Amino acid sequence: MAGDGELLYERRGAAAVITFNRPQARNAMTFAMYEGLVARCDEIDADDDVRVVVLRGAGGRAFVSGTDIRQFLDFDSGRTGVEYEADIDRYLGRLDRLRKPAIALVEGYAVGAGLSIAAACDLRVCTPEAQFGLPVARTLGNCLSMTGYARLVAALGESRAKDIVFTARMISAEEAHAAGLVSAVVAAEEIEAHVFELAERVAGHAPITLRVTKEALRRLREANVPDGADLVAEAYGSEDFRQGVAAFLEKRRHTWTGH
Repeated sequence: MAGDGELLYERRGAAAVITFNRPQARNAMTFAMYEGLVARCDEIDADDDVRVVVLRGAGGRAFVSGTDIRQFLDFDSGRTGVEYEADIDRYLGRLDRLRKPAIALVEGYAVGAGLSIAAACDLRVCTPEAQFGLPVARTLGNCLSMTGYARLVAALGESRAKDIVFTARMISAEEAHAAGLVSAVVAAEEIEAHVFELAERVAGHAPITLRVTKEALRRLREANVPDGADLVAEAYGSEDFRQGVAAFLEKRRHTWTGH
């Protein structure tokens, strides 16, 4: 298996496999991992022998638990937040624009950026223990970009997207399946075989049909996405966000002020 340690890459027949490999941190993403994901997507698109991509987390406890919060310590203004969300749009947008179908194999937590990465994949399969959420209203007090919200609404619907943000609750595997977020819930001991059988089936279908369908649906989703830099700047520029980051890292509760 090739990789830089925290983002592993291997080939299994026509499938490329990307593994988020920070199990000690529940696979929380660093900026280097995001950049590595973009580079791997470029490599995959250039390789005609790859017909499908599987993304998974190492360790069985999490797919991805979010962005590593320590990377927010240097955020000192709303503009920094706008730049960060623009970077996230670039990272996840590259996954979204991948010319091959992408399947998320979700074990454990897919939270924050983990939910966003899973939503940027085309198909999602999870174990019964999987949980999905975007608890930013309870943890940091930040937000997504407009494109990020559009992707979330496409995956969950507007009502459920508001529900999980406003209540900061987690979605169970059963609810995720009922909502259409995941296509199947499979026991942990069977999920790998299930996903790679699914990958093999998808890889055997007409690649142009899959590619243009994927791109058509992405264009439909993003056709009327407005600019939201002012909203991102308001959230990331707030004292609530700065105190939320500090409280999260210090493992203490924070009282939200609305400032």
